[in-house]
Parts: sequence; C-alpha cells; structure tokens
Amino acid sequence: MKLSALVLLLAQTFFTTPLGKAEMADKQAVIETTAGTIVIALLPEAAPNHVGLFMKIAREGGYDGTTFHRVIKYGLIQGGDPLTKDPANIAKYGQGGLKQLRREPNAEKHTSGAVSAVIVPGDPNSAGAQFFICSSDQPALDGQFDVFARVIEGIEIVQQISTTDADANGIAKTRVVITKVTIRDTPAVPFVNESVAELSKHRAVLETTMGAIELEMLADKAPETVRQFLRWANAGVYDGIKVHRVVPNFVIQTGALAFRDKPLTTVQNALVKNLPPEFTETPNLPGIVSIARGDDPGSGSTSFFICIGECRALDGKYTVFAKVASGGEVLKAIGSVEVDGETPRKEIVVSKITVR
Repeated sequence: MKLSALVLLLAQTFFTTPLGKAEMADKQAVIETTAGTIVIALLPEAAPNHVGLFMKIAREGGYDGTTFHRVIKYGLIQGGDPLTKDPANIAKYGQGGLKQLRREPNAEKHTSGAVSAVIVPGDPNSAGAQFFICSSDQPALDGQFDVFARVIEGIEIVQQISTTDADANGIAKTRVVITKVTIRDTPAVPFVNESVAELSKHRAVLETTMGAIELEMLADKAPETVRQFLRWANAGVYDGIKVHRVVPNFVIQTGALAFRDKPLTTVQNALVKNLPPEFTETPNLPGIVSIARGDDPGSGSTSFFICIGECRALDGKYTVFAKVASGGEVLKAIGSVEVDGETPRKEIVVSKITVR
C-alpha cells in the first residue's frame, strides 16, 4: 500500500457499533417494498459492525424511500443508497452512503438469499448503507464481499424484483421502493413447544371456494401430526391448493402440493417433511380427518382426507388428527360435485387455512 493511501486509511473514521452482540442477536429486519415484503435474519457473529450500522440506519428511517436501483435478472438486487430517494439523482445512483465500514471478512457464502455489503471497486474498506441480495447462488462473490444477513422469507420477492426491466448498466427503469425497514426480535416458532392440551384448543378453518369448514384438533390422538399440520397451515402451505379427489359417500382429499397454484416459498418448503405414523383405533366416521399416505406408513405429509361416508375399513391404517366441528353442509356440497372418476369436474380451491 502506498504511504498516501495508508495515511488516508488511518485518517478515515469508520463506524463501530455501540451494540454488543447480545443486543444484536436473534434480530430480523422486515423490509417492506412496493413489490412485497422481505424478511432477513441478521448475522452479528459474522459481521457485527455491518449489522450494527444496518440496524442504526433502519431505526432512523434511513432506508425509507430508497429503491432497489440495480438489478441482475435472477442474480441479485442492490439497494440502500440514500441518493435513490430522489428520482432526479438517477445519474448518481450507487454512489451514496458508502465508505463507513472496515472489512469484516467471514466464512458466509453467497448462496441464494445472502445479503452482503456493497463496496467501492478495489476498496474493501468502503462499505456502508448499500447492500445487495442474491436471488440465486453466486459463488464467484465469496470472499469479496461481507455477508451480514440472510433472507428467511420473501426470496420469491427478491427474484421478482431482479426481473425488473433495466438499462444496459443494470439500473432499474421502474422504481421498486423500500417503504420501511423494521428491526424486530426473531418471533418464537409457533406450535413447537405447546402441550397436547394447548394444541387441542386450536381450530383450523378451511376457507374454500364453496364455503368454510372448521376442524377441531385431536391432539390426544396424534400430537405430532397436529403440531405439524398447524405449522403448515400457519405458514400458508395450504394457501391456493385444490380439492383434488372426491369419492362420493367415502372421502374428499386435499393438501397435496402437486395441486398448489404456485410453488412453495423457501420458508414453507423447509417445513415440509414426511410424518411418522400415529395410528390409533379411532373410528373413521363421517367428519373424521386423517393424513393420506402411500404404501409406506411413514410416507404421509401435507395431503389429508375427510370422511364423508362410512370409512371404517381405514381404521388403524391412517393417522386420525382432527374432526369437522362445523361446516358440514359445505362438506356435503363438496362431496356431491360431479366427478370424472375421482377428479372433481368443478375446481374447488382451499384459498387458506386459518388457525384460531
């Protein structure tokens, strides 16, 4: 390094966060944009000063009104430049809010959802307010930029923003505005630690295009199945999923992910797994709800069926986890639709399952 450059580096004042790692631990940032909401988990163990500066700017409202000004389709999106608040500054986009942080190299990789600090080319000690989010794996960036957070919700929003029409330099032609960034504690994961008695108090309402059906949870019969079903419902796994099977006087079936109207988000997909069987001798009478499965008893997952007739031949072979508490008339109507074999001719969609 030349002496003049060394003198400038020593003279420069870099941001050092006054927050201890404990004050930054288990924190998330909710980034509300005009394209949708992105939630990132902050990584103070990897880059404490980067996290501290991001939290400071967010809490002061410094990101409000800025834009994701640069995009690479399905590659990354870049934002946080205070100059982007003013559309008249477009020629200067990418130049603001830099040179505030020393480099904090870490072992975090630039996989999909990684959030890294933007730097001035050739100057590793020049990060600041600006950041970029990878919409896909970018291994070529590893070791060059400091990862300080990761997307935990809304990667599909990041990918959508990355497709914004841009000029030859990657500057977005449409303003995708960050309306607000909120720092919050990481929410407790719902239903993980609830007792059987607490799980049994919940109700799940299937909001379908033919009406609502309310389910009572039978946690005393299948506690782990109930726990996972409630987590799936709460996370929106069942939103926009079809009733794909109707067998008159026997069952209706829904919840199979192949019949969902859009792919699962990264967070939703991480929740999906096969369920261990919790078979009981509970009679499969009309209104009883069980997990569907293949030949393997441990192959059950999100798909479930509701008995609309005599299903006693299924006793002891499927995990019973709920029963219909209200909405019997809706269940009867669904069970009466015309079918081709076992496929409803009329499209019936579960728009949402609401947990109460």
